Amino acid sequence: MNAPPCPTAPGGVWETDILRYDRSHPDGFRERAVVILERPLTIEVDGTPYTLLRSPGADRELVVGFLFTEGLIGSPGDIQLLRECPETPDLMAVKTANPGEKPRRSLIVTSSCGLCGREDLEAMVAALGRVESPWQVPVAAVCRVSPAVLAMQPLFRATGGAHAAALFDETGKVLCVREDVGRHNALDKLIGHALLRGISLNSAGVFMSGRASLELIAKAARARIPVVAAVGAPTAAAVEAADRLGITLCGFLRDERVSVYAHAWRITASPRAVEADILSTRKESG
Repeated sequence: MNAPPCPTAPGGVWETDILRYDRSHPDGFRERAVVILERPLTIEVDGTPYTLLRSPGADRELVVGFLFTEGLIGSPGDIQLLRECPETPDLMAVKTANPGEKPRRSLIVTSSCGLCGREDLEAMVAALGRVESPWQVPVAAVCRVSPAVLAMQPLFRATGGAHAAALFDETGKVLCVREDVGRHNALDKLIGHALLRGISLNSAGVFMSGRASLELIAKAARARIPVVAAVGAPTAAAVEAADRLGITLCGFLRDERVSVYAHAWRITASPRAVEADILSTRKESG
């Protein structure tokens, strides 16, 4: 942890010495490498501390997104004070309009799990309610998102260790990208960005660079996001929650392919696919 910051890479990284082996150098050689930072951020919400392991950067968006997806606030207007501590850069103090009993966390929220420590998972999912949105997006537009996001990930290109969350519209245009060592943190940063700018998430899709898990579906439901598309596979819990909460869930979004696991009606086929389906139906019927 004493390595100097990397002067040429984006924020949230360090440089360190490594010993690399490959076919051309079987005896190994030393070089400098860039690694992603993972630092704790403590958020004191009306005196209750929550600690997140995150990549530094967009911390205010992360805090607002986290408070919202945890149900600690209903909108940014519920925050009366959001203060970064100059003496302690990894500490932020928050005062809300409705201090009271908060959802309990018995553990640090790690970069690998956004729901660790929750003691009320079933109640939390049941209370989210269905996402009601008529928004639809063509499958061709969805398939354009992944390569576009990859080109907008400086932290991943520098370290190979960052996840991304991206907001996209019905044409597949990427509106915003946020990166973090944790998938749930990246999504909270994205949601916080939208909340602070008054952007409605009920008519947009969210792309995730990793797998789709329950915590991401829960956060999407809280933000009323109708479509979640992930590069990786979904978990069974994510599929079940998406179906229950009215969220269109896509997985394996890569190489112009995508698998839709829940509420596929929001993903509209291309005219060619529709024509092929009609022809196939006609052949089967006669």
